[in-house]
Amino acid sequence: MSVKDLKIGVGFTGSFCTYKRMFKELQNIVEHGALVTPVFSFQAQTIDSRFGKASEFLEKARIITGKQPITTISQAEPIGPKGLLDVMVIAPCTGNTLAKLANGMVDSPVLMAAKSHLRNNRPVVISISTNDALGMNLKNIGLMMNMKNIYFVPFGQDDCEKKPNSMVAQTDLLIPTIEAAIEGKQLQPIVRSPFSFAD
Repeated sequence: MSVKDLKIGVGFTGSFCTYKRMFKELQNIVEHGALVTPVFSFQAQTIDSRFGKASEFLEKARIITGKQPITTISQAEPIGPKGLLDVMVIAPCTGNTLAKLANGMVDSPVLMAAKSHLRNNRPVVISISTNDALGMNLKNIGLMMNMKNIYFVPFGQDDCEKKPNSMVAQTDLLIPTIEAAIEGKQLQPIVRSPFSFAD
């Protein structure tokens, strides 16, 4: 299964340090022929950081995908009822977003997009980026791995000496993960650790 012609939602949450890699993958998905709709959490669309300005990220997503990003909960809600997507991706998925999704909380456009999409028994792909993956959020990763239609981009410890609880998805495996998820399969192995990123 190829991503060509798939309708894919890509939800950005607040792990700004991964945005450089994520926008590279967003471009890659579009170049492979997918029809991509960007979705931004409230934090992702309002917080400026040393990694860039929120307004610039929104505009970059619009330029790459050719679509205006979804920025409100009400805009995201029709995704399920109207069957707008084949796959919903959350990339990057912060520990905060992961914890809320695992416990059924919906207070952002990205979480609403995922919840609304899941009603159609279609895949949600999670690309985690969290400093507490092996701490407070480990239980939520376990919960999500046991949920139907949830798939993880393989991840690993990105700095096991300085941040031993931190884990980040291997974003260059996003497309293979989507392709596997469409077939109802989890790309293996899920944990690939330790590894380092090359920007």
